[in-house]
Formats: sequence, C-alpha cells, structure tokens
Amino acid sequence: MSESLDQPDAKAQAKADARADAQAAEIAAVRRRWVTLGEVLAVVAVVISGLTLWNNWSERSDSEAVKQADAQEASARAATLVLVATGSGERQLVLKPASEEQSVQSQTVRFPTALGVAPAETTGEPRIEAAWFEGPLKKARNAARLPDDSRGDERLPVVVTTRFLVDGRGHEDIALYDIGYSISGRWLAGHSVALRGVSLVSRASSAGAQAKLDARWKTLFARKQ
Repeated sequence: MSESLDQPDAKAQAKADARADAQAAEIAAVRRRWVTLGEVLAVVAVVISGLTLWNNWSERSDSEAVKQADAQEASARAATLVLVATGSGERQLVLKPASEEQSVQSQTVRFPTALGVAPAETTGEPRIEAAWFEGPLKKARNAARLPDDSRGDERLPVVVTTRFLVDGRGHEDIALYDIGYSISGRWLAGHSVALRGVSLVSRASSAGAQAKLDARWKTLFARKQ
C-alpha cells in the first residue's frame, strides 16, 4: 500500500525536478544571451568611439588644410602686383598697386630699344612722365609717317620692374604694360603727348623682358603703318 503511494510522489518529484532543471537551463541561456549582447554593445561602443575620434581628426585636418590653402592663396594674391593709374594728368601718371596691402618702394621703367631712351628710375613715388620719352616717340612716329593727330588712344609698351613690400617682406614684379596716350598738334606748332593710363599686358622674366618689349613695339607700330 505504501509503495503505491510512494510512486506518484516520486513521479511528481521527478516532474518538479525536470521543470526546475528546465527553468535553470532557460535562465542560464538568458544570462548567456545578455552577456553576448553586452559584449556586442561594448564592441559597438568602441567602434562608435573610434569613428567619432576619426571624424573629429578628419574635420580638424580638413579645417587646417582649408586654412592653409586660404593662407597660401592670400599670400599669392598679396604677392601679385597690378599697377593702376590713380590720377591721370596729361604729362604724368601717378601709379599705385591695386591692392592696399602692397607698398611700392622703387621702380624701373624700360622703353623699346628703337626709342633709344634710358630706363627711368623712381623711388617712393611710382609714376610715368611724358618727358621721359616724348621727344624720341615723336621722332619715331614721324619716321614711320604716322598722323600728327592720333585717332584714338595710342599705345606705348614699357617694362615696369617694381620692388614692393607686403607685410614687411620684399617682392619684385616684372611686367609688360601699355601706356595709353594721345598726340595732337601740327608740324610747325609742335606736337603734344597726353598720357591716358596704363594697362597690364603680361608678366615677364628679367632675362626676356626687353626682347618681349621690343617685339610688342614692332607689332603695335606695324599695325599703325
């Protein structure tokens, strides 16, 4: 009788033990999943942190590169000289840099070889004067049988070597310019040259500047004859 009673209890206990084992296994599996998820989240956090650091470094590098490029561009602009005539008088042109950052120290103005005019030097007062070349220019025009009165703005090419400062640093610019002028008068009364302005033609090297100037002189005079 007692054996029959003990059998159901044993079965119930076995079922309970099985349920307990199953619950324990499930809890262990859940814990393993949470550990695995935590490891994944830790790896993700490390990756995100690395990407953030790389992005910050990349942005700083890009910003520094942009700043450096801007500084180089600004320096190149500051070192590039363009002369303009601020006051146009009939006998003298007052020159100044187009950029206010530049300060002209001295200039040398060279003329076409055909005119036989010596280079003109200026210090601290950049300018072009008609008296420097007026006489030889009139003779050259007369020899070429050009009209007494110009029909518009005539052009005389010159090479201007300018020494100037930017932020206390010295620079030198060599460039070919055209002087705009007009000529009027008659043979008996004499001719008068009036200066109009200057325009940049091209940059030049020290060695090839005079040849470039003479070639342009021939081109301009060939068009007039």
